[in-house]
Formats: sequence, structure tokens, C-alpha cells
Amino acid sequence: MLVLSETDLARALPMSDAIDSVEHAYRKYSLGETQTPVRQSIETGSGVTLVMPGYISGQGTGVKVVSVYEDNPARGLPAVWGAMLLVDAEDGRPLAVMDAASLTAVRTAAAGAVAARYLARPDSKVAALFGAGVQGSAQVRALTQVLPLQQVRVYDIQPEQAEAMIARLPEKLPADIGWTIAGSPSEAVRGADVVICATTSRHPVFDGCDLDAGTHVTGVGSYAADMREIDADTFRRADLVVVDSQEACIKEAGDLIIPVNEGELSWDVVQGEIGQVIAGQLPGRESPEDVTVFKCVGLAALDVAAARAAYQRAERNSLGVRAPLEC
Repeated sequence: MLVLSETDLARALPMSDAIDSVEHAYRKYSLGETQTPVRQSIETGSGVTLVMPGYISGQGTGVKVVSVYEDNPARGLPAVWGAMLLVDAEDGRPLAVMDAASLTAVRTAAAGAVAARYLARPDSKVAALFGAGVQGSAQVRALTQVLPLQQVRVYDIQPEQAEAMIARLPEKLPADIGWTIAGSPSEAVRGADVVICATTSRHPVFDGCDLDAGTHVTGVGSYAADMREIDADTFRRADLVVVDSQEACIKEAGDLIIPVNEGELSWDVVQGEIGQVIAGQLPGRESPEDVTVFKCVGLAALDVAAARAAYQRAERNSLGVRAPLEC
């Protein structure tokens, strides 16, 4: 079995490969060519461990286990730990185990990029980013692969986090991108072509009334029924709302569950899944003036697709360490 560390995975899964893998996985999912049970959540009182099994026809099977302990940084530890096991679907052999925190960051960023590829205006130049953590950084890196970004406005409830991100990220991105720290959510959103939410907030992080016509919104941070980044006004204003999985979002997307339960929205606001747009079963953006929204909570199919791509490149380039399982 191949073992891929965080460093190995960074070399084995470039963002362009991750974006292609995620796009393929979303299409397969909406065409019914995957098995993706809704993830299991184990609460410990100090944190949560999430178990996500998945299968993609012709690619393989995988199980990701991720633990999120939000108090860990105060202990000098990462907030997220995890491992991804990739299994050969033909004979059941464990093929590889790899760092799941890195895999999740890259494939989630790739999901945002795929949504932007299909739903944002192709000439989008200004992005507003909520959340200056690992996922926020990854989202910006992925967006530069699909949009001609020229300006990124960062808003974080801890301004020093935004400052730290801006200090380290530009060296990995095109040199002509300008960076600003927004003083308020409205300052970030007004005039933005793309709005990315990558936080662990339990309350909406901006006012949907501040969105300009033609804006695309992606929400990737909230993954539980009591978490919420996007307000009801944003969904009401949208000309198109798509999700990664309708089944999963009904159970896990607090952005939608909370306003539906409070009578502000109905589930009819969701027109379909991003995979249906990719497969040509559902129209995407139809006008430069459309407001579009993509909400995702995470699919195991994406992990399998990304892990498979990383494994194949690692095999070609002799990355990682072999760890025999047999005696």
C-alpha cells in the first residue's frame, strides 16, 4: 500500500488535476454512477469525527475519516486531522492511504472552481472571500485556474488572519492580483463578481441585498444543519440555485435547512445539482445579470476521484512510501 504525506499529496495532486477530477465526479454523481452514503458523524464532546465512504464506477472505492476539533489550535495542534483510504474496486486491495486534511482542502477548492466555471460570468475579475483559513486560501488558488481574477477582497472576523493570509498567499498566485482587507461584509460584497464563503459560521456572513446583479455565490464552509453562511435574501434573489447533492443538503445544509424550517424559504428554491449542469441536464447561467448560487456540503465521490488522481500521479512519479500490509 502506498502512503502519501501532506508533502507528497501537494506534488501528486496539482489544482488543475483536482478540478478535472471533481468535475468528472460531479457528473458521475448526478448521472447515478456513484454510491455516496450520507456521511456519519460521531460527536465526542470535544469535537466531531466524520466518516465518508464512496464509490465511483470505473475508478474505485474510498473511505475518508476526518476529525474536526475547533479548540486544537489553542493547544498548538491542527483543527483538522484525517486519513483517506483508497481501495481497488475490482479486487478490494487497499491501494493507498493519504493525508485527508490536505485532500479535503484541495478537492473542496476544486469544487468551488468547477461551480465558478459553469455559473460565474467568464469575465469575473473581483472576488470577495469570507474566511481567511486554509480553505479560503485554497479557494482563491483554485479560482485563478478558471477566472481572470484581478482583485481579491478578504473579510475575516479576525483581521490578523486576513493579514497573515495575504502575506503568504500571493507568492503562489499570479502577480497581478490586487489584495485588500475589507472593513465590513458589505464592503467586500458590493461590486464583487464572485463571493466565496469558507467559514465555520453559524450565522450568515453577509447581507444578500448587497449583491450586485450578475454575482455568483459559492458556500463551502458550513457542513452541518446548525451552520449557516448564506442568508435567505441571497437565495431569494438568485436566478439559479444548485447544490452538490440534494439528498445531502436536505440533511446537512444549514444555509437552507434553517430558513426552510423558519418559513423563509421552501426547498423549491433549489433547481438541481451542479452535476446536472455539467452533464447538460440543467441550464447554467443564462444571462450576465443572473445571480447564481452554489451550495455544497461535501461528497465522498469527490474524495475518491481526487484520491485516485493523486494515486496515479504518485505511482508515475515514485512519490510516497510503500507500506506492505501482509505478514
